[in-house]
Amino acid sequence: MLFDVRPILHTPGKQLEFQFDMDLSGVDFDGRRPISRPVAVESRVRNTAGLLELSMTVRTTLDAVCDRCGKEFLQDREIAYSCLLAEELQNEENDEIVLLEDGKVDGEDLARTALILGMDTKTLCSEDCKGLCPRCGADLNLGPCSCKKETDPRLAALAKLLENNQE
Repeated sequence: MLFDVRPILHTPGKQLEFQFDMDLSGVDFDGRRPISRPVAVESRVRNTAGLLELSMTVRTTLDAVCDRCGKEFLQDREIAYSCLLAEELQNEENDEIVLLEDGKVDGEDLARTALILGMDTKTLCSEDCKGLCPRCGADLNLGPCSCKKETDPRLAALAKLLENNQE
């Protein structure tokens, strides 16, 4: 979706607001497609003293899978993004400035990029998720497994001392 910001381009104090939904259900993350619901985007472009500031909020609910226990769950995501808009670049290395094309900017492209860059590298169903037992695969969130704890061979002598002291 192209935002036409020409009406406020040379009018300090003015602003434009844009809202739209987009479909990112085809975006693939490591063989999964977690964005099955519409992505809602709210955006505002404000001319502040001749400087165009774009602020955007991207919201959706992801179909997530916990990296520790493998449980599927829904995860609400809200990502804030902001940048400056310019007709021409004076400093080509500034990533916070987006170049306008004929007074327009691609809001959908910015929202897609913000959402993708805002995705977590590690997804957990809860901060205190205990994960799975590495031996039997039991979900440790449901309780302890029945595996006998193995002693680290480097600590075997200390374990024997503890056993002897408890008798």
